[in-house]
Order: sequence, then C-alpha cells, then structure tokens
Amino acid sequence: MDRYQYLALMALCVLVTLPLEFAFAARVYRRPRLLLAAMLPVVLAYSAWDVVGIWRGHWSYNEAYVTGILLPLRMPLEELVFFVVIPICGLLSYEAVGTVLTWVRRWRSDGWWRTHA
Repeated sequence: MDRYQYLALMALCVLVTLPLEFAFAARVYRRPRLLLAAMLPVVLAYSAWDVVGIWRGHWSYNEAYVTGILLPLRMPLEELVFFVVIPICGLLSYEAVGTVLTWVRRWRSDGWWRTHA
C-alpha cells in the first residue's frame, strides 16, 4: 500500500474538493475549455521544472512511496498527477469562496438580516 500513498493522497484531495463543484456552484469541471486553458501552462511549466530538477539531482523520490511508473524524461507519474490535481483543487476552492462571498454581499445588501435580527 505504501507505493500508492502519493496517488491515494491526490485522490483524497479530489474527493474532498469535488462537492464544491455542486454545493457552491464552483463551475470548474463544467467549463472544460477554461479549465484546460488555466491548467495547461501550469502543468507544462511545473513539469519542465520538475524534470530539470530530477536531471540535475536537486531532488529525487522515495521509491517506497511511488508506483515506479516513469513518464518520459524520468518524471514520476505521481508528479504529473500532482500538477493536475492540486491546481484543480485550488480552482474549486477559489470559485467556491467567490460564490460564498457573492451570497454574503447579496444577503447584506438585501437587508434581510436587519429585519430578522
């Protein structure tokens, strides 16, 4: 099981933030073109940075905690998954907070809280 801890953690991140898409109308997964446009530069830049770091010996990965599946240029699969999952979780959180702030602004401007306090 240790070999799958990294991937399990990424799956947990997705599971924890997925309800934000529906409960707070985050609309991240429902706008795939916009999501891809936001994700592509991040994934490319950080993947390149990661590969250079691996090549130069700046960092390595504990083989006990990764699957051992290497993508081209010796990048572990888990790193690509990280570069996709974490920004998506961040976008979901950002959009959900934006929705909540909009609700609060509407609630304050309606004055409902003044008459029912």
